[in-house]
Amino acid sequence: MSDIQALHNTIPPFSPYIAVGLLPYFAFTLLAATFALAFYFSTLPKQTLPIREAAVASTASLLGGFGVVALFCTAGVYV
Repeated sequence: MSDIQALHNTIPPFSPYIAVGLLPYFAFTLLAATFALAFYFSTLPKQTLPIREAAVASTASLLGGFGVVALFCTAGVYV
């Protein structure tokens, strides 16, 4: 038990990669890009092989996922 306590005392505290004060701007940027890509996705002409559609939709989904997590962390819900 003392080994664990000694290890706990020597480990540096957690520090996030992105400053907490920047999270609202980060969330807004990511979610704005998501909505812009969703609009662009809805205006693409339909093709037999939807490679570009899949790329745009995947990018929008990825940005939206990170944007929602950043927005939750901004609101104090740390996920």
